[in-house]
Formats: sequence, structure tokens, C-alpha cells
Amino acid sequence: MFKKILVANRGEIALRVICACKELGIRSVAIYSEADRNSLPVRFADEAICIGPPQLSQSYLNIPAVISAAEIANVDAIHPGYGLLAENANFAEVAETCNIKFIGPPPEVTRLMGEKEKARGAMKRAGVPILPGSEGVLANEGEALEWARTVGLPVIIKASAGGGGRGMRIVRSEQELPGLFQAAQAEAAAAFGNGDLYMEKFVERPRHIEFQVLADQYGKVVSLGERECSIQRRHQKLLEESPSTQVTPELRAEIGQVLSRTLSEIGYVNAGTIEFLMDEDRRLYFIEMNTRIQVEHPVTEMVTDVDLVKSQILLAAGERMENVLLGPVLHRGHAIECRINAEHPEKFTPSAGRITTFNPPGGTGVRIDTAAYAEGVIPPYYDSLIAKLIVRGKDRGEALSRMSRALEMFIVEGIYTTIPLHRKILADPDFRAGKIDTTFIERFLAKSREAA
Repeated sequence: MFKKILVANRGEIALRVICACKELGIRSVAIYSEADRNSLPVRFADEAICIGPPQLSQSYLNIPAVISAAEIANVDAIHPGYGLLAENANFAEVAETCNIKFIGPPPEVTRLMGEKEKARGAMKRAGVPILPGSEGVLANEGEALEWARTVGLPVIIKASAGGGGRGMRIVRSEQELPGLFQAAQAEAAAAFGNGDLYMEKFVERPRHIEFQVLADQYGKVVSLGERECSIQRRHQKLLEESPSTQVTPELRAEIGQVLSRTLSEIGYVNAGTIEFLMDEDRRLYFIEMNTRIQVEHPVTEMVTDVDLVKSQILLAAGERMENVLLGPVLHRGHAIECRINAEHPEKFTPSAGRITTFNPPGGTGVRIDTAAYAEGVIPPYYDSLIAKLIVRGKDRGEALSRMSRALEMFIVEGIYTTIPLHRKILADPDFRAGKIDTTFIERFLAKSREAA
């Protein structure tokens, strides 16, 4: 087992990893920028090292600085959390070269899944359902037009190295394709340093369903079921649930078996999430894989009672799956997570500053993952997520009631948050009835503006 782990992240996920280390009896090392000097991860880690000024490029994304901190602290493993360097294969390779275990999949697998069109090809060869689309990277606008005619409009152009909706354009007519192709290419090159694009058939009003997996170093892969992630704005998730009301036990088992076989064949190790689109006929199509812990991992933890972060550490240390899960994965009840962002609830503009009041809710079946606190400062340099509110109920109805109550009792003052937005979503009749898809928020916000 590891003796000391460096947490290469900040905020709530850094604190989450530190908690897991404490429970496993492992010493933790926090890294922090000058803006995070008074953060809770710094306070609760066994050691803390400042790695630079507030700017991401000079601190949390500065690979030499992070590796230097790991060597100074003499750690034997690095947990990357999510975002930042979590899916950077080069970072994982440098860590391994320095004899520091990277808690995640092998770099070559991270690299494969990071190149979306290659990941799509690998999944297709393994028998995982994918959307009709181009084979490999599109050479130019002319080839894109040929594929659009083959696949049939509408189509969606995507960045091979992309994520978060950048380098992505929906094409509904041949006339607009050249301009949209060029725009997507330029955006992808600017955002990712790689302008490669590929194409898929566009699904109107799909659901976004993802499956959580764990894999040990000996070829054993286990699926822990799905999460419903359709409530999103500009491709950024706002609220997640488990289980999905649209995934039957039979479909859950079928997809779980396919994924377990496929990921074992490609040599996947540690935690991962496979994302799908679901059409109106409940057919699932692979879109991408995230080779890290997800923001929304607590939803799965609440319904399976599996600690995914501790599992990551144990698997990276070489434990076999049977010693990590200690029996079959059982699902109980229904869980919902609301991401509480430091943003204006209507304008969605960032809201940095000092928190004057921070009073999170409690009670049966309520969990709060956060590194925020009263008199703490939200810096303007980073992601706006300040807390995750998660509830579990015996069924979706109880979970909805519990989340509504918890949101009402969650008081944050001094900055704007998205708590009022979540309260409105929870009260929406369509949401409560489960009539959701990835365009739900657009319709919901338009309806709210009309009512105002």
C-alpha cells in the first residue's frame, strides 16, 4: 500500500481525495497556488506545498512544478482528481518515469481514449454501439461533405481532442457545412492545439447516459451502473441522477457486460466513465470515455455504497477487484446530485469573492462535498464549482422531495450561486415527471424568461 499520496488538484475534489487517504491511513500532500493558501485541502492535508501564482498555467497545470512537489515530498503516488492534469497522458508518463505511481489508467490507454475518433474506432471494433459517422479524421471540407451525404443530415462535427462542447458544430444543410467546418476547426485548434475533426449523425433531443466502471490490473472490469446526466447547459452538466428512469435492468446488464469485456481487452485499469447518447427508442450510442474520476461520482457511491476514490487508490496499489468490492455490486434507492456553482443563477456570470455565510443542509440521506466555508474566498481564476449537494431516497420521488428540502436549507451569502436555479428545476413538472433530454435546460430557461 502507498505511504504518501500527492493530490494534484484543488477545491472539493482535493479534499475528497484527502479524506480517502485519511481513512486508508495514507499521508496526503496538497499542492496549492498562492490564491488557495487558506483553502481546506491545505488545512487538512498532512503536508502542503505552494507550486506557484494563481494562474493555472503557472500552478496546477505546470507539470514540472507538480512533479517537483511530488519529489520534494517523497510521495509514492499521485492522485490527479478530475479536470486539470487528470487526463494528461504526458503527465502520467512523467510521473511513472520518476517512479511515482499515477492513480489512473496506463498513459497509452488515456491517450487512445483522448483521441475521440480513435476511441470511437476501438469501441466499434469491440462491438460497442456507435453512431453512424466518419472513419478517422476528416481531411477537409470536401470529405466532410461526402460523409454528411453518406450519414444523412443533420450531423455534428466534433473536435477529436475536444470536450466541453468546444470545437463542435451541428450541421443541418449542405450550404452551411463549409463555414461550420472552418469555425469548428479554428475553435478546436485554439482550445486544444489540435484542429482535427470527425463527424457523427446528430441525434435530436437525446438523453446523456454514462456508465461507471472499475478495473483492476489483472483484467477484471466491473460496471457499477449508470448515471443520468441530461440536465446540462452548453454541454456542462448541472444535475445528475442514478439510476436513469430509461435504463432497464436488462439493458444495464447488457451494456455492463459489453463494457467489461471491451475495457479488459484494451487493458484499462482504475476508474473510468463511458458516455452514451440515448435516442427516443432507448438505443444507446457511445460518444466518449473519461479516464478519471467524474465530478458526479458521489451519485454512484450513494446507490452502491462503493467508495470510488478509495477504490481508485486500492486498485492503483495492485489490489484485486475481489478485495476492493468485497462482493457483488448492489443498487439501492435513487440518488440526485446538484452542482452548486458560484455563478449568477440567471445570467450565469462567474461570482468570485468572499463567502459571508455558508450553511449547508443535513439530515437523513443528505451529503455535501465541498471545500467552501464561511469567510472563505472564491478566487476568480478557477472553475466555478463550489459544492456538490447529493441526496438519496428509497425511490426517485423521495429523492426529489429530499433534494428540494435540502436546497431550501442551503444558505450561501456573499456571492451568487446556482441554488435558486436548482430549486426551480426541481419544481418543474416536466423534470419531476422524468421528461428530460439534453435540450431540457434551453427550453426551461426560455420558458422562465417568457414567464418573467
